[in-house]
Amino acid sequence: MKRFWKKTAFFTIVALIVFSLVASSGTTNKILSQDIRYSESYILDGSLHKQQSNQLFIGKVNEIVIPTPETTPNPNLNLNNKERFLAAITDKLSTIPQSGTYEYILLRAYGAAFVNHNPEVQLPSKVLFKDDKETKEFQATLTMAKVNGTNNCYLQKAAADALNRAKAQVSIALKSGYADSDCTRSFAANVRFWRKYANDKTLARIQKGQETKILGTVAPPGASQHLWGLAIDLRVSSEAQRQALNQNGWFRTVEYDAPHWTYIGYPPDKLGDLGFQNKVIGGISYWLTPL
Repeated sequence: MKRFWKKTAFFTIVALIVFSLVASSGTTNKILSQDIRYSESYILDGSLHKQQSNQLFIGKVNEIVIPTPETTPNPNLNLNNKERFLAAITDKLSTIPQSGTYEYILLRAYGAAFVNHNPEVQLPSKVLFKDDKETKEFQATLTMAKVNGTNNCYLQKAAADALNRAKAQVSIALKSGYADSDCTRSFAANVRFWRKYANDKTLARIQKGQETKILGTVAPPGASQHLWGLAIDLRVSSEAQRQALNQNGWFRTVEYDAPHWTYIGYPPDKLGDLGFQNKVIGGISYWLTPL
C-alpha cells in the first residue's frame, strides 16, 4: 500500500512538472508572437514613415522654382562682327534697312540699343519716328522711373535702375542739369536741338550719305536715342565713373558725342561678342556698331 502511494505521488509530481513546462512554453510563444508582431508593425510603420518623408522631400524638390533665364542673344562667333550685330537686332526691327539708305545711316549711328533683349526694355520697331504723334504713341507704352538726385529726369525703368546703381557707387551728374534735354526728350526738343546745329540742307546731305560727322553732335528729327528713354547726357571725367556706368550696362555708343550714354544692358566683355567695335578717339572709348 505504501509503495502504491509513493508511485501515485511520483506520477502526480511528474504530471505537474509537465503541465508547468507546457504552460510556460505557451506563454513564451505568446510573448514572442506579440514581440514579433510589434517588431513587424514597427518596421512597417518605419518604412511608411520613411516613404512619406521621401515623398515629402520629393514634393519639396518638385516645388522649387527654377529661375527663368534672361532672354539674351546667343552670338555665333563664326560670323563676322557685322553679321553678329545684325543677328542680334533682327527680332527688334520690323525690317533691317538696306545698306546706303538714310535709315541704314541712322542705324549705324544710333542703333546700338537694339541689341538690348531685356524684356522690360521697349524699343521702337524702326529707327525713325516721322512726327510728334508717332513719338508720343511710342513713349506712351514705356514704363518710366526717375533718376536719383535729379529734378524730373526720367528714363525707361530698367535704364534708370541701372544708372541709379552706378550713381550709388560714384557721383555722376547730368551734363546740363535740365531733364528735358539731358534725359528723355520730346519730338519737339529733338527738333529744337537739330535746328540749333543744322538745317534742311544738312539733312539732305545726311540722307545722301554725304555728311555723317554731324550725327555725333545732334540727331535728326525723330532719330534721337533720347526719344526712346534709353539715353542720357552726363558729365563723366573719371575712370571710376566710366567703370561704374559700364558695369551697369551704360556705354558711349555715338561717335564723337562724349557726354552721350546709351543703355545697352550688357557688361563690357559681352559687347565684342555682339559685334561692337571699340574705338578710342581723343582718349575716350566708344563702342560703335559694326555697320
